[in-house]
Amino acid sequence: MNGPARRVCSVVVPVYRNEDTLADLLDRLGALAAALPVELRCVFVVDGSPDRSAEVLAKALDGWEVPSTLVVLSRNFGSFAAIRAGLARARGDYFAVMAADLQEPPELLVSFVELLERGDVDLVLGERTGRDDPLAARAGAAAFWGIYRRIVQPEMPPGGVDVFACNDAVRSAILAMHESNTSLVGQLLWIGFRRATVPYRRLARPSGRSAWTTRKKLRYMADSVFSFTDLPIRVLLAVGTLGTVLIPVIGAVVLAAWLLGAIDVPGYTPLMLAVLLVGGIVTLGLGVVGSYVWRTFENTKGRPLVIEQAVREFPGGRP
Repeated sequence: MNGPARRVCSVVVPVYRNEDTLADLLDRLGALAAALPVELRCVFVVDGSPDRSAEVLAKALDGWEVPSTLVVLSRNFGSFAAIRAGLARARGDYFAVMAADLQEPPELLVSFVELLERGDVDLVLGERTGRDDPLAARAGAAAFWGIYRRIVQPEMPPGGVDVFACNDAVRSAILAMHESNTSLVGQLLWIGFRRATVPYRRLARPSGRSAWTTRKKLRYMADSVFSFTDLPIRVLLAVGTLGTVLIPVIGAVVLAAWLLGAIDVPGYTPLMLAVLLVGGIVTLGLGVVGSYVWRTFENTKGRPLVIEQAVREFPGGRP
């Protein structure tokens, strides 16, 4: 008589410029498959990578012991969109997201699964407690996530989140949201559920350069601000209120200066002050409102968040 079926954990791995680390990644995931109390499956999503990542994976997965799915996107849609595509393809009881560059240890998956198996946790976040990165990179990351926690989501772990695992309820909630120009991690924190964290130290990158550029960080910050907080609107209201309070004061000062003969051109100074004050507030307001309107417009287009160019299934097991 057969016993109860083992639970399944599907690991989603977005791949971009990771050709050099894939062999080591597969070795470590293969070792994890034997150590986990659940069956391991993998979904690799090649996000328009310009190197040979797709070819390397297609060759390596043919005969690899872990059942896998290889998804190749038609272009680079971004890591969050690639992760969503992988979560949509994944099947199982638990779902995890791991990095392909090996800076986040794949072995974290053991702790993730142990917490999920207890049944009192729905979402497990990897919490960075340190980085083996250059000093400039550490300082920049600390400043970035410090600002993020202050103005966007205070519950964000201090070092940010790159890896996590969840049950099917969390996965379904994430896939039910079809927002573009947003933050997947922000969505994870927004939906709630019972959360736990696993501390780890981020390792040095074994090869290549990170695709997490300053431009992408700034866009990520902007998307998070306009998707998860009304801070810009509150700042605009504060500036507008302050301007309204200061206008009578400035007007009184200008009037006194005119009466004392300190202004040579009658009407010039108060007119310029009014134009600058009102113009600045109006310009700032248009920028903030325009940002919200643009994101609303993007979400009403109904375009797919990703386009899959090819999908291959690998049943696992050595020939």
